[in-house]
Amino acid sequence: MPEPVLELIDICKSYPGVQALSHVNFTVASGEVVGLIGENGAGKSTLMRILGGVTAPTSGTIKLRGEPKADLTVSEAIRSGIAFVHQELNLFDNLDVAANIFFGREPRSFGILQLIDTTLIRSRTQPLLDRLGADFKPDTLVSDLSLAERQLVEIAKALSLGAEIVIMDEPTSSLTLTETTRLLQVVAELKASGVSVIFITHRLQEIEQCADRVVALRDGAMAGMLQKADIDHDRMIRLMIGRDLKALYTAPKAAPGEEVLAVRDIRTTTYPERAVNLSLRRGEIVGLAGLVGSGRTELARTIFGIDRPVDGTIQLEGQVLTIRSPRDAIVHGIYLIPEDRKRAGLILEDDIISNISLPNLESFATAYLVDHDREETTAKQQSRRLNIRTPSVSTVTGSLSGGNQQKVVLAKWLAMSPSVMLFDEPTRGIDVGAKSEIYSLIRTLSDAGVAVLMISSDMEEVVGVSDRILVMHEGQISGELGREQFSEHNVMQLAVGKAMNASQPC
Repeated sequence: MPEPVLELIDICKSYPGVQALSHVNFTVASGEVVGLIGENGAGKSTLMRILGGVTAPTSGTIKLRGEPKADLTVSEAIRSGIAFVHQELNLFDNLDVAANIFFGREPRSFGILQLIDTTLIRSRTQPLLDRLGADFKPDTLVSDLSLAERQLVEIAKALSLGAEIVIMDEPTSSLTLTETTRLLQVVAELKASGVSVIFITHRLQEIEQCADRVVALRDGAMAGMLQKADIDHDRMIRLMIGRDLKALYTAPKAAPGEEVLAVRDIRTTTYPERAVNLSLRRGEIVGLAGLVGSGRTELARTIFGIDRPVDGTIQLEGQVLTIRSPRDAIVHGIYLIPEDRKRAGLILEDDIISNISLPNLESFATAYLVDHDREETTAKQQSRRLNIRTPSVSTVTGSLSGGNQQKVVLAKWLAMSPSVMLFDEPTRGIDVGAKSEIYSLIRTLSDAGVAVLMISSDMEEVVGVSDRILVMHEGQISGELGREQFSEHNVMQLAVGKAMNASQPC
C-alpha cells in the first residue's frame, strides 16, 4: 500500500456519559477511495468532524503526509487540503457558480476600490468545471442548477482549495440513477488525478462500485476492513451490524383482502392530460416505482389532499371521498409519510411528544386544554412499540438519527389507527439496520389490515419489500408486476415506457 496521506491513530472521543469513539485507526493513501460505513450513531460523523478540525479528539494522533497535527482547526484542515462535500449543500442560490466557488476568497482588482474581479473568478472556475465534465457555465445561477449539478459545484469548490482529500457525506442521497452514475465517474476521475476520497453512504452498491477499501465503524469502534477484492453487500452488512440481515421480503400472514382505496381517473396538475387508476387492498404492500419526475410523489400528494386533482375520484371502501386538504384525508384514515421528513413530516425543534400528538391534538384536549400527561403516555407507548432509540420522549426530534426520525413520523400516524398508509421514499438517508426495522414495521402494518402504498427509487427496496409493483411513466401507470415477474430489469423497462412481454422471464 502507498504511503498514507492521512493517518488517524488511536483516536478516542468522549462526551459526558458517552464514549463516541474508542481507539479508532484510519488511514487513506494518495489517490485512494475509502468507503466509510456504519449505522447511524456508529461514529462516522464524529470521526469526520475531528478530521475537519471542527472538534478535537480526547486522545490520539492525526498525521497529514507524515506530519503530526496536534491542534487541527477548520482553517488548518482546509489549508492542509481537506475538503467536505456535505449531504446538505452549502451554496447561495442567488449567486452564480463562480461566486459560490470563490466566496470569501475573491480576487480583487487593483486600485483604491478593490472591486471583485468577476472576470478572473470565472476564468479560474471554467477549468474546474471542465475537469468535472460539467455542462453549465461559471456565470450560471445556482438556483438554475439541479441537485446533481450543485454537487459538482461543491466538488469544484473543494478542488479550488487545492484539496488532496475530499470527504463526500451521503453525496447521492437526493440524486437520480443517471446523476449518481455521473457522480461516481467524477469520483473515479478524482482518484485518477491523485485526489483521495472518503466516501460515506448508506447505499452499499455505490461502495462496491467505487471503493478501493472499506472501513466499518460500529458503536464508535473499528468493526473491520475490506480490501477491494473482498467488498460485497453481505460482508459490509456483517461488519456494520455484526449479524446477517434477514431477506428483505417477508410474505404476508394472509392473502390480501378486499379493496380499500381506489383511485379512478385521477389527473394531477403535473400531468393534467394523463389519468391514473390504481387500487390498494387490505393487508397488501404495493410498491410504486418509476423514474424521478414520473409523477409518483404528485400522485401521493393528491391522494393526501396537499394538491387538488384536475379530475377523477378517490374511493375508500367503495365510498367516494371529497379530499380538499390533508385534514380531510386524515379524518378518513389516509396518512402520508412524506419524501422529505425534515421539512414536511416533523417539527425538528419540538420534542418527540409534541410531534406524535400534533396531528391529533384535539383528542388530547378537554375544554381546549391539552392533557400533557396523556400526550407523554401515548408518546412513550409509541416509542416502545417502534423501538425509537432516544434517552427520553422529551428529546428534541432534530437530534435523533434519520431512522429514529422516520419512526417518529410513523408513530404519530400509528397513534390514530390508519386505514391507508402512503410511504414516499421511506428509507432515504437511513442506515441498513434501521431500514430493516422500517421494512418490518411496514409488514406489521400490512398484516394488521392496513393498505400500504410504498413509493421508492431504491430498486432493491421495491423488488424486495412489495407484494405487487405498479410502475409509473410520465404521469400514468405503465404496468403492473406480480411477484413472479419481479426483477429490476422488468421494473426499469416499464419505468422508461417500454411495454413488457407478460411471458418475459425475471
